[in-house]
Amino acid sequence: MSITSSTWDPAQYLKFSNERIRPALDLLAQIPQIAAKHVVDLGCGTGNMTAILKQRFPAADVMGVDGAGSMLEKARAAAPDCRFALGDFNTWTPETPPDLIFSNAALHWVTDHDVLFPRLLSLLAPGGILAVQMPAMHDAPLRRLQNDIARLEPWSHSLGDAGYARGLMPVEAYYDTIRPRAAALDMWETTYLHVLTGPDAVTEWAAGSSLRPFLDKLPPDLAASYRAAYSEALRPHYPRRPDGTTLLPFKRFFFVARI
Repeated sequence: MSITSSTWDPAQYLKFSNERIRPALDLLAQIPQIAAKHVVDLGCGTGNMTAILKQRFPAADVMGVDGAGSMLEKARAAAPDCRFALGDFNTWTPETPPDLIFSNAALHWVTDHDVLFPRLLSLLAPGGILAVQMPAMHDAPLRRLQNDIARLEPWSHSLGDAGYARGLMPVEAYYDTIRPRAAALDMWETTYLHVLTGPDAVTEWAAGSSLRPFLDKLPPDLAASYRAAYSEALRPHYPRRPDGTTLLPFKRFFFVARI
């Protein structure tokens, strides 16, 4: 499954751009220096990292691929020296084998990773690198409560097939899937402690990413009531601190595989 039909709101997503780009920079820092000719930012979103990839590999043809046209409009403005294309993560195939496929916070939206990642590795040029970061938050209240509330009336009728991100495979399963197909594999997990401000700050965070597929399927009145119910359910799990901020622990899974 993919989220290509969801109406992503770039402005809402970019409210937390500093927090969202930090894991991407951490992933990029672990990629060895290579003489890349072709680089793909798979799930490029608004193009922030596509522009940075162009800076890291200035001689390369850098292409961003995403399933949301609204995001690609922002990306073309953010990275005018790069190319962009609309594409589904499960079926996208490059014109030329990339030396690097970079994917930050995108591939958790699709299923069948045991098929997806071998396919992506097979698309690389000899010696190529697949570098991926995915949120590992499916059991956290942030994500779990979205699904719990979606099963309740009056929202369940509209949200039976909402395109929420599925849970990741166990870390060992990623190792067993990728390692036989890679000459080198580095895997790690990091929990970021985001310090958010404002009322219902965790809802504001989710409204730019994982909450969107739910809100997009509801008419305005039900979307507002769903969001209010979600915010109420979140508050005990993410209480505001005495200084007015809210702490959001956010776990992410990374790997860098070289064939």
